[in-house]
Amino acid sequence: MRLGQLEARLGERIEIEWKSFMLRPRPGRRTREEFVAYTESWRRPAAMEPAAELRPWATADDPPSHSLPALVAAKVAAGFGRDAYDAYHLALLRAYFAENRTISTPAVQAEIADEVGIGREAFADRLAAERDDCVEVVLAEHESAVNNGITAVPTVLLGDVLAVPGAQDVEVYERLITKITERRAG
Repeated sequence: MRLGQLEARLGERIEIEWKSFMLRPRPGRRTREEFVAYTESWRRPAAMEPAAELRPWATADDPPSHSLPALVAAKVAAGFGRDAYDAYHLALLRAYFAENRTISTPAVQAEIADEVGIGREAFADRLAAERDDCVEVVLAEHESAVNNGITAVPTVLLGDVLAVPGAQDVEVYERLITKITERRAG
């Protein structure tokens, strides 16, 4: 949400590139009840960012197994172009945080692809063909993040020099970008 606002304000002065970071790299042994209790922690950031649509898990659907499948699906969506990726990425976040859908399953991933105009079959075909390559990309991005000291979501890396953990106001990002730009120019 906020990065979209920042991009609208600064236009071509910035480029936003989403990278993979897994909070749950492998399937865990969390019960549905434990997961529901965990999602109650979403209430605080939801109160701070009403446009974010964060709703504690309230469906009968099983929670996602781990982070890797959804991140791989997003990389597959990127193969359909930047606009398709942007739409898929936002829909994937909405599916998880607002609609409480199990985004780690291929069926839900294909549904989301269909909803954003990629097409269920085209997405499923590309996922089958490119899954292994996309897994490698996700794992490499995650490892790079860990090696650079990133431990939280969200973390915004500005100009490859400053990691800003946690959601910040748009003005904070803008001020930091301006400082980095001035230092590089000066």
